[in-house]
Amino acid sequence: MAPDHEPRPLPAFTLRQLAYLAAAADDGTIAGAAAALRISPSAMSDAITELESVMGERLCIRRRAHGLTLTPSGAQLLIHARRILAEAEELGRVVGGAGRLSGPIVVGCYPTLAPTILPPLLQDFGELHPEIELSIREATQDQLVDDLASGRIDVAVVYDMLVPTHTHRARLYELSAHALLAADHPLAGAPQVRLEQLIDDDLVLLDAPPSSEHTLSLFTAQGLQPRIRHRTTSYEVVRTLVARGLGYGILVTRVANPHSNEGKPLVTKRIMPAVRPVAIDMIWSPDRPLPARTSALIEFAQGIAWPTTEL
Repeated sequence: MAPDHEPRPLPAFTLRQLAYLAAAADDGTIAGAAAALRISPSAMSDAITELESVMGERLCIRRRAHGLTLTPSGAQLLIHARRILAEAEELGRVVGGAGRLSGPIVVGCYPTLAPTILPPLLQDFGELHPEIELSIREATQDQLVDDLASGRIDVAVVYDMLVPTHTHRARLYELSAHALLAADHPLAGAPQVRLEQLIDDDLVLLDAPPSSEHTLSLFTAQGLQPRIRHRTTSYEVVRTLVARGLGYGILVTRVANPHSNEGKPLVTKRIMPAVRPVAIDMIWSPDRPLPARTSALIEFAQGIAWPTTEL
């Protein structure tokens, strides 16, 4: 008996062609991508040319001195190519893994969140799923967003500030900003502090987006202008300088250790009137399918008893 419908024709392109285009786009040159994949540049170039012929579109501009640049059609195709390649890879893992979760997950994390977020993920989740290969990348939030878009990381843990609205996200917990003071600061014994009480002191600013923008916005909201003495991209440097009495800090992330790296005492004070809590989210790209192993990581992270907003 004849089938009720005609079988769908096979696509004219191949996974290999898509993979070569993605590799060349990531590297920026055919030669570099070919070397990474251990194939000849001519084989990669020919495959991309064949893909262009199949699609009937010019997908990239190849210049010997300037590398490879995707055309608008190539950029659009690359989005779909990454999805197809990810689904093909996941299919191989599901069929070959007898239902066990396995494979790589690259977790991006904002540096000040890393000491809180990464240990339970790397250890506890790793023990639950030993065949999953977890690796980490610490970077600023703008870098992490770019890494998600390019596929260099699978998920990122960030503050819910300056994050594109189109990203998918899961809320982990919230924290309120606090004032960090040296133990001998005049306000060290106060139950709480107001920003206007600090305005004549020096501020040691954590100068890494979005922390710097958030800190300054707290003062701007009250019509205040802080006196910034030092800027640093290091959370621990802020704590060390404050402990030495070189200024105060405004931070969101808190640590259990009430001392700086040098062993000098620090005190943490609630800011009044209360400032709006900052959410910490796990985000991922909507442009690629979410493998089962990554879904399991997100669910695990949501189930952890993270720090609360209370001091």
